[in-house]
Amino acid sequence: MKTTFLTIIASATLMAQCNAAPKESAPAVEQPATAAKQTNRVAKQADASLHDSTQKTAKPAFEVQSAPNDSSLVMQHISKALKYKASIAQDIAADRQRQLLLLHIARGFCGIPYVAKTLENDSKENLVVNLRQLDCTTYVENVLAVYECVKHNRTSYADYLHFLRRIRYVDGNVNYSARQHYFTEWIEENTKDGFVREINTPNPPFNTRQTLSISFMSTHTDAYPMLKNNPEMVKPIAETERRLSGNTYMYIPKGDIKNTKLLRSAIHDGDIIAIITKKKGLDTSHIGIAVWHKDGLHMLNASQIHKKVVEEPMTLYDYMQKHPSQVGIRIVRIN
Repeated sequence: MKTTFLTIIASATLMAQCNAAPKESAPAVEQPATAAKQTNRVAKQADASLHDSTQKTAKPAFEVQSAPNDSSLVMQHISKALKYKASIAQDIAADRQRQLLLLHIARGFCGIPYVAKTLENDSKENLVVNLRQLDCTTYVENVLAVYECVKHNRTSYADYLHFLRRIRYVDGNVNYSARQHYFTEWIEENTKDGFVREINTPNPPFNTRQTLSISFMSTHTDAYPMLKNNPEMVKPIAETERRLSGNTYMYIPKGDIKNTKLLRSAIHDGDIIAIITKKKGLDTSHIGIAVWHKDGLHMLNASQIHKKVVEEPMTLYDYMQKHPSQVGIRIVRIN
């Protein structure tokens, strides 16, 4: 499938990982002429549609990398979510309405093939739009981007691009070093933007402390084409690793992830589950969306094991017992 590129001059700000290492992606392909006309129209819409009056600094140009049908797939997800939102009974609590909407959006991606490294190019960073192939991080990012569109009634493709860019990059700045490769940084930046917040109380169940020692990317540059081919990019990545290292976070040990009233009150449907790991140099190794079944906590995720997005049939407790390197979970709530 051919890839199209959309150049967006962000002179006005637009509104607004999987089972192993941090996220990565596929090289660009030249766009066909017919798709170019479509993306040019979207470019004009994106450049003019939204203004953030609180930020005056001009953003550099960036490109959107996508296949010709990705924009229509995005709009299908937004349209379905809007219809579902309208169908939710208004007499239930607002927080439960939010949870139901998030689960509906998350389940809407089920069956999409799992493909790793869908963000990694070897020379230039692009805003990758790919709803045909997902890893665990791009799955969660797309769920959140669609949710933000529906939540704010900003439902154009340009709106989606803005939210995805803000979710994926520090200050929405599309370059490799500003991409939030480590999920701890992802949490920090998306908390600043008001999209999420980390849940770390009460104790119990959040009774164990994770102290970060981050170094994986800078010590495994051969695994990242951008770093391998552009060694000057290693320095800013290493600086991010040093900044994150030493920070501490409360988590729930995997042995405590049980079907209890306490855990059901601490973790809600639609929360982001970040599985922390004892693999050297990493903070987390996998993420997904929390969903409670009668037998306990499960996870919606882009699964390397099942090779697609699934609502995991095993409880999260059983799932994590099969992965010795996984030690517990951090919880992030979508606002």
